[in-house]
Amino acid sequence: MRYWKTILSLALPSILSFATMTASGTINLILVGKMGALVIAIVGVCNIIMYNAWALFSGLGHTINYLVAQSYGAERMDQGVMRTYIALLVSAVMGAAVFVVGLFASGPILAMMGGDAAFVAEGTPYLRLRFAAMAFSIPIFVFHGFLRGVGDTRTPMILTILGNAVMVVLTYGLAFGEFGLPTLGLAGAGWGMVAGEAVGLLGCLYVYYVRMAGRFGTRRRVRPSLSETKLIAAESGKLGLQEFAMSVSMLVFTRFVMELGTTAVAANEVALNVMSFGFMPAFAFGATATILVGQEIGRGAPELARKLGTHTALLGSLFLLALGAVEFAFAESIARWYTDDPEVYRLTAHLIQVAAFLQLFDGFYNFFGGGLRGIGDTAYLLKASVALNWLLFLPVAYLAVFVFEWGSYGAWVSLYLYMTAFGLALMLRYYRTDWSQIRLKETAGSPSN
Repeated sequence: MRYWKTILSLALPSILSFATMTASGTINLILVGKMGALVIAIVGVCNIIMYNAWALFSGLGHTINYLVAQSYGAERMDQGVMRTYIALLVSAVMGAAVFVVGLFASGPILAMMGGDAAFVAEGTPYLRLRFAAMAFSIPIFVFHGFLRGVGDTRTPMILTILGNAVMVVLTYGLAFGEFGLPTLGLAGAGWGMVAGEAVGLLGCLYVYYVRMAGRFGTRRRVRPSLSETKLIAAESGKLGLQEFAMSVSMLVFTRFVMELGTTAVAANEVALNVMSFGFMPAFAFGATATILVGQEIGRGAPELARKLGTHTALLGSLFLLALGAVEFAFAESIARWYTDDPEVYRLTAHLIQVAAFLQLFDGFYNFFGGGLRGIGDTAYLLKASVALNWLLFLPVAYLAVFVFEWGSYGAWVSLYLYMTAFGLALMLRYYRTDWSQIRLKETAGSPSN
């Protein structure tokens, strides 16, 4: 237990950071939920679409997180700064591409999701704004990856709280015409997200180029190395495709659920939002595992790295079990916070109870996946993600929904069967790895320690 203080000092700010994101998403959903089931369904589908967009580019942030953690542990932050600079250049290009896609393809994307004319007409302006916000999110994730890599989880927490506070206030003001602002309805919620992400990015720029400049030389002139660029491209590609395989499967899963009707889609979205309170500590402890494992690998202490990853997983599991007990006991009361439609909140409550304790295995995916990222085992993460999403999750979901006709319950059983298999697969990989052979991630042209 002597490591728990260190783990909690890193994990708790991350939990609060992700809790703020989850809470702001919940508040936004509650606010727009007053506009009816159609709007809830639009927001839910758009969330899945944006999860796919984020997943495709998330590899950059994950890669910088673990590479900077290793560089920090090895006391080679000149290398960490160069790697971050390369990732920021790539993120700017990606952000511009995302903005253009959103501007011209939002309507066709919603139509492809199976929405009717009203769904597409109402949702297109909102989705365009969500893509615009995503253009800011990509470099933010890189900056946060750097900060967490050097062990600073408080600054991302503060910036996240600030950005999300702006988003919630403007969502309320612009959606309903409060504070002297125009009444924009669902589009107002989209503008709130754009403003919140813009504030978050400005904060990151200040912290990285001003506050961190003295300690890490972040304003130095950097000449990108070709070998480092190739390394970042390869690692971020694998981690991005790992997330994308998961996000596309969730997109297909949502498409399956849409065949069950608007009530099922609304209940699915609300239940996912509630269960995101479980994703929150899972992701936070997973990020902590990446930091601690990566830094100890950089210091040349792989066995200590393995031990810290284990303690992180243990603490994270205790958090999830406590949270699951609360969700199971108060499922219907929680569902009523989102909607007063009896069909929606009753179905939502049952879905929450299905997932309350099974989310522990989603925690395993995050805890041990974070540890495997810390040692750079990105190829296995990609292979496991592709195999389990496309050979297990989607076939079982299809059978449950369309062949056995088990409805929303069958869909969610398939979701958590997949999460259980993924979590166990990563746990086995973590403990079957020969940690004595783990070394700092280097390129061919990198100088040795």
